[in-house]
Amino acid sequence: MARKILIIDGQGGSLGKEITARLKAECPADEFTVIGTNSIATQNMLKAKPDKAATGENPVVVNAAKADIIVGPIGIVVADSLCGEVTEKMALAVAKSDAPKYLIPVNHCNNIVVGVPNLTMNALLDDLVAKIK
Repeated sequence: MARKILIIDGQGGSLGKEITARLKAECPADEFTVIGTNSIATQNMLKAKPDKAATGENPVVVNAAKADIIVGPIGIVVADSLCGEVTEKMALAVAKSDAPKYLIPVNHCNNIVVGVPNLTMNALLDDLVAKIK
């Protein structure tokens, strides 16, 4: 049975695009929905050819409740993160979702994860794909 994988990203959406592309290659039976916190992020993530895409607060709230897995930078669970793009409603919807959350420890915009080695984005994404697959 296909899992509903929700990928949320902001800023320019390059992380979300790479996550989507890698996961689609390894988990082709799953359904991928990408949501950008802004239209530029969504447009960039669309290049990875997800099954569905949307932009903004309400799509995050609606889709977080339906997702089997949620993936994104750690800021998606912190209000006002990603330089202010994540609203309180977004962060709460992701945090309250029953779906497992795979959070990439991107240490910027004042969200620093202590005790996590400073790995390259490639290493982080390789680990992410291995865990979800």
